Amino acid sequence: MILRKLVVVLYTALMLGANAVAAEVAAEVAALREGDMQKLILHPEPVPIPEVVLTDATEAERSLAEYRGKWVVVNFWATWCAPCRREMPTLDRLQAAMPGIAVVPVATGRNSVTAIERFFAEAGIANLSGLRDPASELSRGMGVFGLPITVILNPEGEEVARLIGDAEWDSDSAKAIMAAFVAGQ
Repeated sequence: MILRKLVVVLYTALMLGANAVAAEVAAEVAALREGDMQKLILHPEPVPIPEVVLTDATEAERSLAEYRGKWVVVNFWATWCAPCRREMPTLDRLQAAMPGIAVVPVATGRNSVTAIERFFAEAGIANLSGLRDPASELSRGMGVFGLPITVILNPEGEEVARLIGDAEWDSDSAKAIMAAFVAGQ
């Protein structure tokens, strides 16, 4: 009985401490939002994401769960989306500048591997490999109804922030935000 009470007290203390740290990090991140990053919406609590099978360029099955343990920037895009095409090189530069995070473009809907590869070659995308969500299961499950939308996942694989529309992901503000998330883990 005493052990059970001790465990409950310890668990509660850890949760309160974690919530205080999360609130502190959220306040720091909110203060770092400048330019396009002002559109970044921080969630008060992490939001679980659906487990959905995605595919890579070789048609192999993949999942966002593969990135657990890292901060992840997931960008929902399409080859036909002009703002997405403008934004992708900035995501590529973010990945190059911050190799400790994972930047994962997810082509949602009908995007052929050939079209994705052609676009990546034309745009000089060298640091990203794309995943595909051909039936839009992940995007629908996450409430993505327009493109581009970028979500930030914590190391537990939960959504902690969302930006609707395109942005300069290689800006000083974006890099400072991601550095704050990583430091505050």
